[in-house]
Amino acid sequence: MPTPRALLFGSDRDRPRPDPRLAAPPLCFALVFVAYAVGVFEVAGGVILVAGDATAVGLLAAAALAVRRSGLVASWAAAVAALLGHRVDHYLLGLSGRSLGERVVALLAVDGLTVIGAAALAAGTLGWAAGTAGRLVVGRVRDA
Repeated sequence: MPTPRALLFGSDRDRPRPDPRLAAPPLCFALVFVAYAVGVFEVAGGVILVAGDATAVGLLAAAALAVRRSGLVASWAAAVAALLGHRVDHYLLGLSGRSLGERVVALLAVDGLTVIGAAALAAGTLGWAAGTAGRLVVGRVRDA
């Protein structure tokens, strides 16, 4: 049974540089922001609470981090960064009829950030659980 510290922060083994736990969140943010900005990812109309493509990127990053024995905190951070990438694109680049001040205020609205936090907790936890389960299954198959 892992300790609470290991569960949250991952194992204390030597990590390659750059540490994936530190590199994944900014990479997720940049990937999602650019993908929405250039039209690779699109929002399919209507009111969007949580962007599906951004959530998928966060979930996959969380799973990949779990495979590399990172903890829940790294998975949550990657999921938050991916969702923030969409939010920044939407509010700073997508709301063209408003002043920059209005767009920044909308970006930093507490209700929207709360939704992103809850979605990131769910996606990060699910991705981490799937990645950890996959790592354990592959380890057992190799040992058999």
